[in-house]
Amino acid sequence: MMRLDAATRDLDAPLAALDLAAFDANADDLERRAGGLPIRVASKSLRCREALGRVLSRPGWSGVMAYALAEALWLVGTGVRDVFVAYPTASTSALAELAADPLALSEITLAIDSAEHVAFLAQRVGPGVPLRVAIDVDCSVVLGRAHLGVRRSPVRTPADAVAVVHAAQAAGFTVVGAMFYDAQVAGLPDASPAIRWLKRRTLSELPDRRAAVIDALRAVADLAFVNGGGTGSLESFGGTAGGSGVTEVAAGSGLYGPTLFDGYRAFRPRPALQFGLPAVRRPTPGVVTLFSGGYVASGEPGWSRVPSPVARGLRLTRTEAAGEVQTPVRGPAADGVRMGETVWFRGAKAGELLERFDGVHVVEADAVTAIWPTYRGEGRNFG
Repeated sequence: MMRLDAATRDLDAPLAALDLAAFDANADDLERRAGGLPIRVASKSLRCREALGRVLSRPGWSGVMAYALAEALWLVGTGVRDVFVAYPTASTSALAELAADPLALSEITLAIDSAEHVAFLAQRVGPGVPLRVAIDVDCSVVLGRAHLGVRRSPVRTPADAVAVVHAAQAAGFTVVGAMFYDAQVAGLPDASPAIRWLKRRTLSELPDRRAAVIDALRAVADLAFVNGGGTGSLESFGGTAGGSGVTEVAAGSGLYGPTLFDGYRAFRPRPALQFGLPAVRRPTPGVVTLFSGGYVASGEPGWSRVPSPVARGLRLTRTEAAGEVQTPVRGPAADGVRMGETVWFRGAKAGELLERFDGVHVVEADAVTAIWPTYRGEGRNFG
């Protein structure tokens, strides 16, 4: 925090800053945890082309996992290759653009998970368009009527997966991949005995089901990749787990190190991305009010989704938390914050934060050495 203060003391806040040494150290650690499997970088967790380019220049990283087709088209147009859109798309305009662009057709793969979605895509792109597609397979735990995990794909069994492959092939699409995202392992901190149990249950039952689905898919399609995991579950696939049938893993949030990962027991990324807010008001002793700051992350509402002050002795107020135009903080350190001084925070999640900033101030040693434009700073917003 002191280095960020020194590097940005002459800059106006609010601002976002990236500790480049921490970013690179996090990339090193993700590679170690991947155990030799290539890592596909999740663009929604970075939302900055310079950051994407920095990790893609490393030998342990290959390809991009995008979150929107319009984003993938833009990235390919700027020179990025091998982009997997890991969420189903229904954008008619983006599909028309994809269908008309031979380069994009060769570099972009779309996630599918049902015959219904295949029929929608076929109708929008027209006959004879050779879309590259990958099957998204559900990795949640189902116990009777209880569904434990996020609501993603309806594909769970080998038969489910093969049925979607046949529908895609009948539409003239080429099935080139599969995806297994264990969201309840990769994206949930070890916050309670129930969550830790769910993670153990997932890691005990998923490998056999995943292997059966992969075998079934390889019998009917020539898979170029099988993607698995996320920042929170890389150890499940790399190293000694390399026989899982997964050929690559995905990660992104771990590069920035948001507070989400403070609750994990197996690893702890360095806080690389932070944002600073200026002190603008002192309503009472023990409280200082900062401008802006309401950068609340998506997901289940609650305190785990709000940003956190970095400095010890400062905390958000329970009645206001982080607000759109003001964020009061209280505690023993509040009276020592000078008017106009920057107070640093970490976001609860990673890339979403950068929807609020046009650029990221890159800090090396005690100086800002570059300003990397965010997606927003390049005039891009993909929802």
